[in-house]
Amino acid sequence: MQNTENLKTQIKELIIDALNLEDYSASDIDSNEPLFGEGLGLDSIDALELGIAIKKTFLVDLDVEQDVKEHFTSVNSLAAYISSFSNSEVK
Repeated sequence: MQNTENLKTQIKELIIDALNLEDYSASDIDSNEPLFGEGLGLDSIDALELGIAIKKTFLVDLDVEQDVKEHFTSVNSLAAYISSFSNSEVK
């Protein structure tokens, strides 16, 4: 299993790349910050794109209806969710 801080950085970079957030760097995203609403300000389309990117990158099987609402609240929650899978090593 990969280092938690490394995983969080990979998730932040994936968010930036998948959603074309050109004005952000990984250090700009607080791991506790909400990804939606008042936090990073992502919307439902962003959630879908991010879910696809996470599924491809980390080989995590996502249930979009349930998993997005429950596990996509912050970088920390995403890291915990991805870490719970034994196949979460990056390709």
